[in-house]
Amino acid sequence: MDTSFRVVARLPTSIAGPPRLTTNSEVATMAYLRSKFSLPVPKVLDWSDDPANAIGTEFIIQEHAEGVKLHQTWPNMNSAQHMLCTKALSMVIKQMASLDFPAYGSLYFSNVPLEAHLQIPFEQGFCIGPHCSPIFWNRNPGEVELYGSPSPNCGPWRDLQSYCKGLSETGFSRLPKEKTIKHGLPHQGTIQDHIQLIKTSQAVMQRLIQDKRIQDAATPALSHPDYHKRNIYVSPEDPTIITGLIDWQSTSIEPAFVYANETPDFATPPHLDDEQPTTPITITTARERKDASICHQTYNVALVGLVPKLRPARLLDPTLFRLFHYTHLTWTGSAAAIRQDLIELSDRWTELGLQGTCPYSLTDEERERHAREYEDFEAVQGLKLWLKDVLNTDSDGWIPNDVWDAARDAHRAAYEEWIQTAREFENRGEEGMTVEKAERLWPFDAR
Repeated sequence: MDTSFRVVARLPTSIAGPPRLTTNSEVATMAYLRSKFSLPVPKVLDWSDDPANAIGTEFIIQEHAEGVKLHQTWPNMNSAQHMLCTKALSMVIKQMASLDFPAYGSLYFSNVPLEAHLQIPFEQGFCIGPHCSPIFWNRNPGEVELYGSPSPNCGPWRDLQSYCKGLSETGFSRLPKEKTIKHGLPHQGTIQDHIQLIKTSQAVMQRLIQDKRIQDAATPALSHPDYHKRNIYVSPEDPTIITGLIDWQSTSIEPAFVYANETPDFATPPHLDDEQPTTPITITTARERKDASICHQTYNVALVGLVPKLRPARLLDPTLFRLFHYTHLTWTGSAAAIRQDLIELSDRWTELGLQGTCPYSLTDEERERHAREYEDFEAVQGLKLWLKDVLNTDSDGWIPNDVWDAARDAHRAAYEEWIQTAREFENRGEEGMTVEKAERLWPFDAR
């Protein structure tokens, strides 16, 4: 602009989430947070959730965040700056967690175009309505063709029992409608496998939510939906000062344990070298590992010591909560993954202080078959984790434009090394890996 004042104009795509609701919820969330705290949330200058407006589409026009992206400046920060920045970001979570809500779902303005039974009145000018994440609405590429209609139960949910029912019904809605669909690998599981696993998970969750510890850890809480370095801006002079928090799309009000067990990338614990494939592509220095450990400890201490709403879940064993994270995502996560969560919970039922017996059990033969399938699943996850570190990307393969060429070359080198290792296994006649299987295990589309 002529005054050097910068703004951001945003138009939703078809994969963003449900029409109108996604835009309304994002603007309402930003407005609500700005009204409660001095958080560096961009001010919305103009917006519309009505595609029948003068320009013919929904839009948001907001202030441009000040500062530089933390993703860009993080590698150049020293150890003390890493720790202090992590502490400052933890205090943001503390502020958001101090907000109280009467239900689970997403925040909207009171005049949102929703039927009355889908609105739970909140503070003046706001209400809680359906969860607007694309997951509940099958909005990601190819999902409408694969799954069909959105979930029949997107919320809002007034209690934990109805929330769990929403997860289960969403899980069923996210199974392919074509019975003859081809499966890439055994650990993916058949449609019937997933139906049975979701039913079992539903029964187990109903038992879990009878436990007072789970109830105490399930207070409705709101936090940033993608709290990672690329959505955080800091001062170029002092990167420990947070100057902007962007991308509030699909923000939701969840049981506190959902946010308590998430770890942002700036607080991820270090990965030991012997847990990663040997490769000349990347070298993790001792300082980087030490910094990562300090940031992880700082984040954990802050959440346990300073955020009462998240403390109960943070102090409990994560095994108690995994089903709540993945029951509605079994098809994308694989049958082996959700089955492993059920097995670990069943095996440790008494140890975890749960009453009675777990509704889930396996025969020895079923356990042996699962062990083989879960080994493949772990191979894929380990490979994806390694690639995230090598390419400095996320689980979706997102790469900044300015480093695309270098990342593409590194990806190609990693892929060739992976295939060559599989070829050597195959040539030696060793079981467990072939070139064909290695191709199917590779987590990204590019080759």
